[in-house]
Amino acid sequence: MNNSYQSTITKEEINVLPLTKFNGEIIVIDNHVKLEAILPDLKKERILGFDTETRPAFKKGRTNKVALLQLSSNKKAYLFRLNKIGLPDSLKKILSDEKTFKIGIAIRDDIKILQKLNEFEANSFIGLQKFVKQFNIENNGMKKLAAIVLKCRISKAQQLSNWENETLTQPQLNYAATDAWICYKIYEELKTKSA
Repeated sequence: MNNSYQSTITKEEINVLPLTKFNGEIIVIDNHVKLEAILPDLKKERILGFDTETRPAFKKGRTNKVALLQLSSNKKAYLFRLNKIGLPDSLKKILSDEKTFKIGIAIRDDIKILQKLNEFEANSFIGLQKFVKQFNIENNGMKKLAAIVLKCRISKAQQLSNWENETLTQPQLNYAATDAWICYKIYEELKTKSA
């Protein structure tokens, strides 16, 4: 196995890297008609980057329901407005599908909050924190992994924005799509090294 990655990275090292974001097609699914329309394409994907967004709760002890689920291939990012459509069975099937690998970071918490919306069996999820250990990478947050593995920087500026807004802003859409896509890209890159 080719192990040419540094194990840790500093903020200063990250700050000099080029900023990157998802440049493919962003598809927002906020009703069941749109959901049915994208399902055939989504079902063809064997590897998907995975992430969720929840409106931050600034009061101690208060938590909000998950508002957004992101699934991304290399060219398309699907953003599901769960606060508008819930977690339909057709989407649940993809999360349970053993043939579709869902790649994410801190996925255990994401799965738990999704299961509160609609119970499902989580199959074929790959957590990058665990996966990168074989490459002796110690830093395992999304921003640091993107820097170490892909030699790029991603913006986290929209992280604490309101994901339950009636309409998501373009910066929110870019951020959400990039978070799922970057997981896909990190996994894809590491797989070529471990092959």
